[in-house]
Amino acid sequence: MTGFDPETIRRFEHAGWQQVAAQYDATFAPATTPFIEALLDAAGITAGTTMLDVCCGTGLVTAAAAGRGARAVGLDFSPAMLNEARRAYPHLQFDEGDAETLPYADQSFGAVVSNFGVHHVPDPGKAIAEAFRVLCPGGRVADTTWAEPTANIAWRLLFDAIREHGDPTAAKAPPSGGNLGTAEAVSHLLRDAGFIEIRAEPVCREWVVADPRDLVLALSRGTVRTAALIAAQPAAARPAIEAAIARAAARYRRNDGSAVPTVAILACGTKLPR
Repeated sequence: MTGFDPETIRRFEHAGWQQVAAQYDATFAPATTPFIEALLDAAGITAGTTMLDVCCGTGLVTAAAAGRGARAVGLDFSPAMLNEARRAYPHLQFDEGDAETLPYADQSFGAVVSNFGVHHVPDPGKAIAEAFRVLCPGGRVADTTWAEPTANIAWRLLFDAIREHGDPTAAKAPPSGGNLGTAEAVSHLLRDAGFIEIRAEPVCREWVVADPRDLVLALSRGTVRTAALIAAQPAAARPAIEAAIARAAARYRRNDGSAVPTVAILACGTKLPR
């Protein structure tokens, strides 16, 4: 599928997150959680901050903010993800809603954050504009997006192995609404929404897995777009793909498993004070 249709993207993402919700924390969350504290720092989250966590998923960021004493609310469009969040953190507030049409009044929050959520939205510009709307003057926005695959070893290992042993074009997924893999792209998004004091930079962490083949398992059970690519590979190619990843990841092995470098773009900005 080559055409860009927002509703097709929304349905694709929604169906995917509904499917992976129950397995997310055990599979892909170890790749995203190392960035949470830096995200909250960038948004200035402290005790008493009123914070909205957009695309909150299983509630990991919302809970971390609450642990700092913030009055945190999580929002997601996937009921299955919200079920996981409410089960894990029954004392916190989680709302169902769309990042492009937030169900909150203007100037409701002192901070809005999103950890690897904005690039899944059909129109990230609308989501950032909505974040601006619900922020109080002087409030801060912060978000993380994955850097381009060339900068992220886990994805590079997978894509290289698929190019060698599988079919990179096999997935029939709709095009992404994001393309936010560079600091310039995310800065442009925040600037267009009206934010000032914008900062966007790469942040490096490690994704620790017991075995390199676990990367394939995590990406297939804890993501949507990449999972679709993996699922579309011929069954006969899967062992060769996994073996190629294991060989290429050998350099990242250490005593507790394999520590695969990951890179995110962490961006933040401020809504002009009155």
